[in-house]
Amino acid sequence: MTSRTSQMRRWRTGAALHLRMRDLTGTLVVVTGGGSGIGRAAAQAFSSAGAIVVIADIDLAAARETAELVNTPDPRAGGAGAVFGGGAHAYRVDVTDEDQVRRFASTVRERHGVADVLVNNAGLGMMGSFVDTPQEVFEHIMNVNFWGVVYGCRAFAGQMIERGTGGHIVNVSSAAAFMPQKRIAAYATSKAAVLMLSDCLRAELLDNGIGVTAVCPSLVSTNFNRNITFVETDPETRKARRSRTSAMYRKLGVPPERVASAMVAAVKHNQPIVTVAPEAKARKWLSRLAPRVMRVGSRFEID
Repeated sequence: MTSRTSQMRRWRTGAALHLRMRDLTGTLVVVTGGGSGIGRAAAQAFSSAGAIVVIADIDLAAARETAELVNTPDPRAGGAGAVFGGGAHAYRVDVTDEDQVRRFASTVRERHGVADVLVNNAGLGMMGSFVDTPQEVFEHIMNVNFWGVVYGCRAFAGQMIERGTGGHIVNVSSAAAFMPQKRIAAYATSKAAVLMLSDCLRAELLDNGIGVTAVCPSLVSTNFNRNITFVETDPETRKARRSRTSAMYRKLGVPPERVASAMVAAVKHNQPIVTVAPEAKARKWLSRLAPRVMRVGSRFEID
């Protein structure tokens, strides 16, 4: 009984620590994959909430472009630029390289302080038959989408724990994590792993006042489609599938700003899982309430 009482006391202490995240003014937010799409929108959204933003991307020029957008915001929007006179810094980081991620985390601590919020956003897509997917392609998707998240969480969570004042980690998963689907085995597997990792870390880091959120959007209207690997042996088939997928993203995708806004709200209110767009919510509930129907639906092509 004493042990349980002690545990509950630590949980309450951790929850109290996280309350400071209700106001993001002056906090330090690190965003990976911040050079475009959801990452860029997230950097701008956290800046508008008053945060200083560190933007990491494998494309340094893109990261710098995002930083420039954050540092010269619309004065009517407020945010870090208005409060602190410029609140974004750009770095080149390959999230698949653990040593590089660790060095990046150390650099951030030395130059800017310990991060209050980490957004693990860097990711890639892949579509194609499982048996036709080369092992190196499958591994690369896992390296970026999953291991990149693991490396980021490990490097920055350690700093947050050592500081002792709480924080928050946002991991970008996907609605694909809820429902199996033909032709996206590598991508869905990587995102399902991110979802489970996030739930496990949320339980483990609770005592330290560190919240963990898995953000699970459906289709998002970004340049993400240009980064999707299509595993097709025939070039014409590959071109046709890319064209159909692009049309689907344009028609059904939600704007990245909507996902970014959900991230900010998730940090402030310490939400465990955030679905963005009706399709994502439907997938989540279908997976829980009607798994048999979900498995039948997975037999249909998504493009």
